[in-house]
Amino acid sequence: MKKLIGILSLGLLTMTQPLLAQTDAKAKSILDAATQKVNSLKSLKANFTLNLASANGKTKQSKSGTFYMKGSKYRISIQGQEIISDNKTVWTYIKESNEVQINNYNPSEQTISPTKLITNFYDKEYKYKYVGTKKSGAKTCDAIELTPINTTKQFSKVEVLVDKASGTIAGGSITEKNGNRYTYTISNFAGNAAVDDKLFTFDPKAYKGVEVVDLR
Repeated sequence: MKKLIGILSLGLLTMTQPLLAQTDAKAKSILDAATQKVNSLKSLKANFTLNLASANGKTKQSKSGTFYMKGSKYRISIQGQEIISDNKTVWTYIKESNEVQINNYNPSEQTISPTKLITNFYDKEYKYKYVGTKKSGAKTCDAIELTPINTTKQFSKVEVLVDKASGTIAGGSITEKNGNRYTYTISNFAGNAAVDDKLFTFDPKAYKGVEVVDLR
């Protein structure tokens, strides 16, 4: 599950000049509209579910949680773990060991995150194409398949599902080269939710006896 959390919690990147030769016009239009919708919000809150199915079918894991965004700041609350970033520092708190690891925020080292999955992360790093409509729970979604331009990445394909009704990301999947598949669904999406800035910092006083591991 640590690896699953890592796939969700890596990096925040902004859009750079699009690789037009690599794009599908319909896919780009849908992704751009979803990005613009999220960028128009001051904050958001949503629930999510993560599932892992290993290539050999022997391993299945599932966890659910909540994430918050305000600009480029985010907080992921998942069973037994908190991942918090104020866009300068990243705190990873592990409840079982009552330990928090502190790292500098470095977007250049990161690839996929909650913020990335619901904003624009596609133009610089991926080829993408529209592949039809699919269901995510009760939602009817446009499905877009992305393949990394950099073939050294550990995953071979990312699928993004955009809810036709709301125009926001409803879920999708990440397939690794070894065949492991991670799926995620997003629910209870609340734009401009009341989100306190205190959510995006870690206060050790609120965690009695916490061990602080500063890796900066």
